[in-house]
Amino acid sequence: MGLVLALGACAPLPIYTTLPVEVRPSPNVGERRPNYVILHHTSSDTAERAVATLTNAARGVSAHYLIARDGRIIYLVDELKRAWHAGDSYWGGNRDLNSSSIGIELDNNGREPYADAQIAALLALLADLRARWNIPPANVLGHGDVAPGRKVDPNGLFPWRRLAAAGFGLWCEPPFDPAPDGVDDATLLAALGYDVTVPWSAVAAFRRHWAAEDAASAAPLTAEQRGLLQCLLRQQQAGG
Repeated sequence: MGLVLALGACAPLPIYTTLPVEVRPSPNVGERRPNYVILHHTSSDTAERAVATLTNAARGVSAHYLIARDGRIIYLVDELKRAWHAGDSYWGGNRDLNSSSIGIELDNNGREPYADAQIAALLALLADLRARWNIPPANVLGHGDVAPGRKVDPNGLFPWRRLAAAGFGLWCEPPFDPAPDGVDDATLLAALGYDVTVPWSAVAAFRRHWAAEDAASAAPLTAEQRGLLQCLLRQQQAGG
């Protein structure tokens, strides 16, 4: 009787195979949980246009949430499902961010500042997600961070510093200790998480996120930016 009750408590298994199988559901299972949040801008002029894109089966793109300029939060995909927002992506050895992240689109044409109501709603949503999934602060990233050279969102006007002050993402203020001699830029960027296969694209992505005032530069990282990288690495390693 006890065995019957135990099996009855297990959720039924969806059957995918066409082969004959004996179904013995185990109770030892948990949902896949998100461990990252990836932020995007829509490049659209209205939230309605963005929703039309994100819900169009022919377009093949989606996100879990869209936040309109007026602060409305639009829920599009189950948090436990895999939305199609990050594409070909990489961070810290993870080559499939779609499978481990929540995607949040911010309605923004890519050239404008982000509305206060929108950022307030984003902070509330991030707090809600943190309470539910315990996502580490360092794992709140931009699409451009996980797809350098391919994506540049959210744009350089995004308030990363404000997010970090609320506990979402990393941020360091100067002065910075100098980075060690003999360690090149690519090594530091890879340690933080970047794909450095194309080094200049990783440098550009880093600057857009943490040194937006210098985002247009194609030069190697400055000594101050290398010190900033080292500070961010220490925060990341401390669980910040």
